[in-house]
Amino acid sequence: MESLTSTVPTVRSFAFLGVAVAILGNRPLAALAQPESEPRIVSSGPLRFEEQLIRDNYGYAYGIAAADLDGDGDLDLTSSDTTNDLLMWFENDGDGNLTQRTIFDNDPGWFERHAVGDIDADGHLDVAIVKNKVGDLLWFENSGDPRNGELWSRHVITQGTLPGVYDVTLGDFDGDSDLDCAASSYSRGNLFAWYENHGDPESETEWEMHIIESDIGGTRTIEAADMNSDGRPDLLGTGRTAGLVLWYENTGGAGEALWRRRVIDDESPMPTHGHAVDMDGDGDLDVVLALGMLAEADAENTNHVAWYENIGRPGEGDEWIKHVVGTLNFAFEAVAGDLDGDGDVDIAATAWGGETGKLMWFENPSTNRSREWQGYVLKDNWRMANSVIIMDLDGDDRLDIAATAERGANQFIWWRNLGPADR
Repeated sequence: MESLTSTVPTVRSFAFLGVAVAILGNRPLAALAQPESEPRIVSSGPLRFEEQLIRDNYGYAYGIAAADLDGDGDLDLTSSDTTNDLLMWFENDGDGNLTQRTIFDNDPGWFERHAVGDIDADGHLDVAIVKNKVGDLLWFENSGDPRNGELWSRHVITQGTLPGVYDVTLGDFDGDSDLDCAASSYSRGNLFAWYENHGDPESETEWEMHIIESDIGGTRTIEAADMNSDGRPDLLGTGRTAGLVLWYENTGGAGEALWRRRVIDDESPMPTHGHAVDMDGDGDLDVVLALGMLAEADAENTNHVAWYENIGRPGEGDEWIKHVVGTLNFAFEAVAGDLDGDGDVDIAATAWGGETGKLMWFENPSTNRSREWQGYVLKDNWRMANSVIIMDLDGDDRLDIAATAERGANQFIWWRNLGPADR
């Protein structure tokens, strides 16, 4: 490991949103109806939120994103119903009122995490997605009329080459002006790989596979981000059972030689999901991370939310300090954004535990380093909470939160940020 020291509560953050897409389709009209659940007001520390159910009765809810799929200027949401082989999008009317649409249905293999980008460079956002059970990567082509599910075309990136494929990201890794794909796979290989788009992504030819690194226990997060500010997209990754947080520097080389391994942390057990963000406003990317999924409740140096400060030489990303934000047993995913509108970056995070599953947000103490981060529960006893994103869904210039919980809850919920609780 190149450098790691540890301190306790101090942090800043900036939000990185895992983006995805979704679509309309040939679902029965009943499936397009909104959940018959009245919103409820939740006071959470200094903020109030309006909790609104988007969808329930999933087979297994996992994998969400936010993106403007229909090009109308507001953010829509996407979601996977894993065991029911369904990929959906929820059309936003601009005020946060959502209508369920289908991107693709009846495609066995477990749709899970996904990413959004213009893969075929036609000006419309497409969706790349993993199929966990069968080891496939697919992408769905947005025709420009996403409300018509029959117009989303299914394309194969690879079939069966990534057993246990888990996470996916998009970026122009080889500098040829089209989007390539990178993914993690946590079983039978425990690897990171990238797939090269040769400029004809709609063809029936599978994309060329390049191994980045294998034999990393429990690979989870993979995310494209320019970690050393050189203009090339690098990759952030975690190995949950390996106890590794690392990034791969994009050297500008070719194939497997494209990447140079850099370690952020190899001393903290169970790093699970996080994102690259400028937490301290110094112009380079730091990392916000949840650590603890499947850890023992009393395990040391885990079961918390943390951020890693990039303190290395400019353009290097070779030295990091870990700052613990707050305790969160079975912490699963952390994202960041200025939730309270005070100019610094706060954090939202999920805990995956059974009866202890929950969604929390942590208030940034800003420049007052004598204060600790304050954590506030937004939803408690929410079994197996997993994916979480931050975005302004209703266009009121306040950041909202959306999250899912899997078996035991199987819900997709968003929390409209109503602002300060004392108003």
